[in-house]
Amino acid sequence: MALISSDRLRFPCEPWKLVESIHVPGDAGTLETLFALGNGHLGIRGAHPSHGDAELPGTFINGFHETWDIKHAENAYGFARTGQRIVYVPDANNFTISIDGEQLSLAESAVQDYRRSVDFATGVYECAVTWACRSGATVTTVERRAVGFDSRGCLGIELSLTADREVSADITSAVVNRQDQPVEDQSAHDPRRAGRHAGRVLLPLHLHGSDGSLRLAWETAESRQRIAMAVDHWISADQQPFETVVGEDESTVRYVLAVDGGETFRLEKSVSYAVAGPDADPGRGESLAAEAELALVAVGTVIAQSAAHYGQYWTTADILVGGQPELQQAVRWSLFQLAQATARAGVAGIPAKGVSGSGYEGHYFWDQEIYLLPYLTYTNPGGARKVLESRHAMLPEARVRAKELSVDGALFPWRTINGLEASAYYAAGTAQFHIAAAIAFAARRYEWATGDAGFRSEMGADLLIETARMWASLGFFGKDGLFHIHGVTGPDEYTAVVNDNLYTNVMARFNLRAAAALDHPGITDTERLLWRQAAERMSLPYDPHMKVHGQDNDFMTLEPWDWSTPRSKYPLLLNFHPLVIYRHQVLKQADTVLAMFLQWQDFTAEEKQRAFDFYDPITTGDSTLSACVQGIMAAEVGYSDIALKHFTEALFIDLDNLHGNTIDGVHIASTGGIWSSLVSGFAGMRDQGELLHFDPRLPAEWDGLSFRLTIRGRLLAVDLAPGAISLTLVEGAAFDGGPLETGPLEVSVRGQRVVVTPGGVTVPLEAVPVPPPSVFPSVFPTAGLPIVRP
Repeated sequence: MALISSDRLRFPCEPWKLVESIHVPGDAGTLETLFALGNGHLGIRGAHPSHGDAELPGTFINGFHETWDIKHAENAYGFARTGQRIVYVPDANNFTISIDGEQLSLAESAVQDYRRSVDFATGVYECAVTWACRSGATVTTVERRAVGFDSRGCLGIELSLTADREVSADITSAVVNRQDQPVEDQSAHDPRRAGRHAGRVLLPLHLHGSDGSLRLAWETAESRQRIAMAVDHWISADQQPFETVVGEDESTVRYVLAVDGGETFRLEKSVSYAVAGPDADPGRGESLAAEAELALVAVGTVIAQSAAHYGQYWTTADILVGGQPELQQAVRWSLFQLAQATARAGVAGIPAKGVSGSGYEGHYFWDQEIYLLPYLTYTNPGGARKVLESRHAMLPEARVRAKELSVDGALFPWRTINGLEASAYYAAGTAQFHIAAAIAFAARRYEWATGDAGFRSEMGADLLIETARMWASLGFFGKDGLFHIHGVTGPDEYTAVVNDNLYTNVMARFNLRAAAALDHPGITDTERLLWRQAAERMSLPYDPHMKVHGQDNDFMTLEPWDWSTPRSKYPLLLNFHPLVIYRHQVLKQADTVLAMFLQWQDFTAEEKQRAFDFYDPITTGDSTLSACVQGIMAAEVGYSDIALKHFTEALFIDLDNLHGNTIDGVHIASTGGIWSSLVSGFAGMRDQGELLHFDPRLPAEWDGLSFRLTIRGRLLAVDLAPGAISLTLVEGAAFDGGPLETGPLEVSVRGQRVVVTPGGVTVPLEAVPVPPPSVFPSVFPTAGLPIVRP
């Protein structure tokens, strides 16, 4: 279902904003996601706070969660025991506005003009509505809000009201506990959606309010995490609140007053959240509320912090797509979402939906290492380090989990918030051991790109060593002398619990090699030798008849999927039993192709092309993680039209609600994939070799592509034009405000060594010929025939 791209009257294309100029009922939940605000720590969905049109409103704090005991229908040793779910924190984004006795509502009131926007350049949300009231008055309301950055737990909301004549206004500002409101549990219908707790979650600890100020605190029933909030109100009129009412699920501040014609009434709502862990002190709620109060800042300060942050952010993170205004707007929206999911997360993971919704229950997956840390590493390396620090902090739990599954070292959970495995379906959860290599890969990339020696010798070494120990004990040397890893699931969740998944083995090989190369006193000579031998003898499935690397040992023997399956039956996971899907050659997402992208030096150009030609037609794209990877590899093998098609699909996954679940939050990993599609796909950037490498593939339809990379203390400007690439070192300050290094940087452009200085260098590029498609011998009745993807 196309949304943004198909209705440019309703959603005009503006380069630095997402704008809705006509209100149409029915898309409220999706638009709440698209207009959400966040800073990585605090997030607020883009709901209309005063117009009765919200579908799934809410506010979230990264990592603030409730736990429960997972009940398995049939239990077994080592199954995940503790469920974790992000909690809707009490929501301050609520107003009701009545004019001359009429409550204003988009559903019931007459609207003369409507426009709302989120400004990527400032991070400010604004919604302006002009109402034709039943009393005859014309009233304009403007709502603005922003989240803090220096004050990451703060939210600023401003409401203004202007009338063409004197009106009686009745305005109520509320804080609502949405977590404990009765809502249908959608997870029973769609496992991608978050479930809801059956019992009460937020238990009141401290509830106090007077004269328009609220000081409130709760704790979760099981995890005993605490949250407090301080709320202050300021109005432009010289008048006290009509009443202040405090309750455990709703607290309100009400104003009743006359507004003169032509004058503007303004209400500012300053909000501050504070979170903490369990505490037995009887005053634990009041003390946390006092902490929230100390952190309060004025609404204007919050808006100024947001504008200052983005003013700095875009100098490093902006990507220019020449001659493509609609793509440019969508690219900036994606980059804006990346900032909102990561900027002030601190030492924490990145939820699969950021802080824009409850989808995937607020869990951290491998998404953050493979899809998000490339972006963070090259635009905000300090932020990347903090994500890796959060993984390092989970090592104690990961070591315990490894012992539970009879392996050495550390086994990180497939999905988690608190470090414990929360995936109840092990075949598509715990069996995805490849998350260990993802963490090692991200750690190695960060150290390579930054030169952070302290990280390499301490946290980085721990992560590489403990994951290498896991691989060495998980796999074994077979009778053929090769090292095998059995009983795992790769990224493609439509093929589960297999032997020698190529992606897993290739990434494990990287992990073992990187650990063996460390000069670290904690590694014994025996370990180092074992890791090297396991890496060099790693089993990599290959079908000599098809001349294609197999996704696993048995994939080439499976029955092909019936591609006449109607589109209404996709995604397959919602319409077919897993055992039906597992029996067939069909992919949820790129798997072998992803391995060849990440370990680009280990495969020949022919191997990559044949793998792409074989796997791309049988990849459903049911995963939002797939299109970006398919596009990157299509660009590398020379299929520019296919690359652009996959890129465009990935770019509009949320903006056009292509997977039908944007309501649950932004697919943050996919937005990270957009960054990689541009930088690694069309600009052909590859890392972790001897030098940073570029092999550009600029689409013929584009006038150019420009971006910047933070690399080893330098800021590298990359400008790609038809027939040339220009590289320049930018002088000035880095993203974190520190000085940039200006020493020359050596890079590779299509194998040619180039020295980059502040003066810049331009390298001419020849056109890349389009290779003929691969031809495969007929193995099944359908093999060799064109496959039409749904």
